[in-house]
Amino acid sequence: MATAGQWVAGARPRTLPAAVVPVAVGTGVAVSYGDGVWWRAIIALAVALLLQVGVNYANDYSDGVRGTDEARVGPLRLVGSRVASPRAVLTAALGCFLAAAVAGLVLVVVTKAWWLLAVGALSIAAAWFYTGGSRPYGYRALGEISVFVFFGLVAVAGTAYVQMERLPWLPVVAAIPVGLLACALLVVNNLRDITTDGPAGKRTLAVVLGDTRTRALYTACLLLPFLVALALVPARPFAALALLALPLAFAPVKAVRGGATGFPLVTTLRQTGRIQLVFGLLLAVGLAL
Repeated sequence: MATAGQWVAGARPRTLPAAVVPVAVGTGVAVSYGDGVWWRAIIALAVALLLQVGVNYANDYSDGVRGTDEARVGPLRLVGSRVASPRAVLTAALGCFLAAAVAGLVLVVVTKAWWLLAVGALSIAAAWFYTGGSRPYGYRALGEISVFVFFGLVAVAGTAYVQMERLPWLPVVAAIPVGLLACALLVVNNLRDITTDGPAGKRTLAVVLGDTRTRALYTACLLLPFLVALALVPARPFAALALLALPLAFAPVKAVRGGATGFPLVTTLRQTGRIQLVFGLLLAVGLAL
């Protein structure tokens, strides 16, 4: 039976910036228009965190029962390492999705934007079918597209909308760097697992592109957000604050471009999460100012 610490590790806390950052940036946008509503932002954060943990447990379950996690380097896999039963991990995943749905329903009711129910349902479906079901799209090189859409566009624009109850151009543009950095997390994770995913039948984008092009993709996902932040400066001058995170990108880019493999990429994954968090919080503050 898994310990509390193992359950926390299985939730993959290093991926949680992917949930925190879009909510912070979306809230920064709302504040910049004078429409920030803090309690709604907190509920949006709860939804994002629950979905992130839920998808991590769901992936753990689905990959574990397929056997694709048995020879993997990196964070603890609860099912693959046999410290928790598949049923227990599945229950944890479904519990997170249910809690996210309840929290999201609160925002739907207060905004009276009933179409958000469809967005929420699609978000949960995307989380589950990434590695779940008979034809998981994460095994078909579509994971990065889903991450960009749901942890970028949907999360940032959705957070802004539930506070502002309208959707101007800024949250859509601000979502682009957020989505790219979320993709960088997935790309480096899949780069690390490229040698085990292919033989296991998991055709991630990294497996399809191959080692060299995956490293180029990671570099682009990590550096392009800084160009987008720079492009926002004419409209929101303090968006330039996000550029202060650029030095944090040097070490992971050097490691990936230098051919790092296996366990060293776990460090790169952690560095990528740190860049995402620092960049996102600086951008959120810059937009709010």
